[in-house]
Amino acid sequence: MKPDEAERWLLSLELFGMRFGLDRMRRMMTVLDHPEREFQSIHVVGTNGKSSTTRMIAAILGHHGLRVGAYLSPHLVSYCERIRIGDGDLEPQAFADAVERSRRAAEHVNHGQPDDDLVTQFELLTAAAYSELARRRVEVAVIEAGLGGRYDATNVIPSRVQVLTSVGLEHTKWLGPTVAAIAREKLEVVQPGGTLVLGAGMDPEAEAVAASVASARGARIVHAGVDPGAVVGALGAYQRRNFALARVAAEAFLGSLDETAVAAAASGVRVPGRLQVIAHEPLTLLDGAHNPHGIEALAESLPEIAKPGQRIVAVVSILDDKDVSAMLRMLGSLCDALVVTASQNPRALPPPTLQSLVGQLGGPPVEAIRSPVEALARARELAGPEGVVVATGSIYLIADLVARDFIGGPPARRASSL
Repeated sequence: MKPDEAERWLLSLELFGMRFGLDRMRRMMTVLDHPEREFQSIHVVGTNGKSSTTRMIAAILGHHGLRVGAYLSPHLVSYCERIRIGDGDLEPQAFADAVERSRRAAEHVNHGQPDDDLVTQFELLTAAAYSELARRRVEVAVIEAGLGGRYDATNVIPSRVQVLTSVGLEHTKWLGPTVAAIAREKLEVVQPGGTLVLGAGMDPEAEAVAASVASARGARIVHAGVDPGAVVGALGAYQRRNFALARVAAEAFLGSLDETAVAAAASGVRVPGRLQVIAHEPLTLLDGAHNPHGIEALAESLPEIAKPGQRIVAVVSILDDKDVSAMLRMLGSLCDALVVTASQNPRALPPPTLQSLVGQLGGPPVEAIRSPVEALARARELAGPEGVVVATGSIYLIADLVARDFIGGPPARRASSL
């Protein structure tokens, strides 16, 4: 396969949807000669903060001299972003080769199976990641779970350390109607005799489930605080908390930490799409907050980014399975104006629907513009050169903007990181 062929083929698999269960994944691992056993692993689950925490743990371990890999989801522009070796995304042809190996394995697994029990896109991607991580001889891989834990395709690794970032009411159709039920699903990744690291401010219901699961499996629990113990280069209070969690997880794996290595990791790590500065005049940021907890974390961080009196305008797209009212209510209290739009995801709510809801909630002035690029350009006009613009509400909106020439309208001074 060529890289573009691999991506097109993966996209075609989305049509077949999501089917929980580990039998297909276990058969994939058998066909591929169990690559998941070739490296040590840390498993990261939770509602929010998984990608950031995964990147941060990998950075800390890498600065301690380990050959590190990581598996993340979702991606912004290319599937290659999901598999990382060291501090870089997988090369396009290497990714295509990994997908080809996984595709051949899937053909064996799918042979004779009914159409409703075929290898899914996420299973194939996960198998490709494990295959490539083993081929690159990484010593440890930091693995971000997908939706849940118990039946998540990632849950075939014999991880030494498991990390629960947070638990919120999301994906209740698949994970359960309560925080306790969701926590139980996610904590099925806890291994006998493992170490479970819990993020700060854990919901008491989730904490109780964690204690029960750890006791039943002979696992020890380690609680993370909120102090990262180093200067974190990534913007936002929530990223400092994520780094505090990451350093505890790394310490649980390594036994002890070199503070010089920790400081280097903290200063250098960046997370695309999380309070990512893309332009100035006005200051323009992308933040993939996609649920109320994510918006709450964004709200907590904005005061350290926006000066008192600066005009704040948000570009917003939200999917139809989210708590839309709660998200818009919080954004409305933060912003001087909103520009609502729709990502390319078919579950994105129509802009007029969002506009109407903002009005019903008594929110700030709001405009509806279908094109995300045009919506961002309009938000920058409304904010003015001295203002602040943040695009948020859906990781798919961020992906749309990153994948295109997102700075529309008059010329703007780009962020140097671009």
